[in-house]
Amino acid sequence: MATTVSTETGSHFGTSTAPDGKLANVLTWIAQAITALVFLFAGSMKFIMSAEEMTKSSPLPLAFIYFIGVCEILGAFGLILPGALKIRRGLTPIAAAGLTIIMIGATVISLRMDPKLAITPFVVGLLTSFITYRRWRWLSA
Repeated sequence: MATTVSTETGSHFGTSTAPDGKLANVLTWIAQAITALVFLFAGSMKFIMSAEEMTKSSPLPLAFIYFIGVCEILGAFGLILPGALKIRRGLTPIAAAGLTIIMIGATVISLRMDPKLAITPFVVGLLTSFITYRRWRWLSA
């Protein structure tokens, strides 16, 4: 039995698990949505929580914590809006790469405080790395 390959998606009957197939694209969008929600929550909490609460559990200065909060909120928008609006889609892998850098720092700081706390930023960093890898071709589009 012969199979046909769609030239638009590069997949067999639109259900391939190939890296450029529809399933991979859907999984990437799901990862982007989940990660954007995580960063939107984390970034906004840095402005909702009191300064005393944030600085007592972190070795970082308050101004830097606010800076990270702004980066997380902007990064969350950068994960979703360019692709959803199809405007400057190359910003998505850049936002994901920037958030990966933030997660590397969060993992290192968490490891110094309590190694068990490093699991969450490490996993989120893996998600942002996956998004960066999958959306990198948008830079040339």
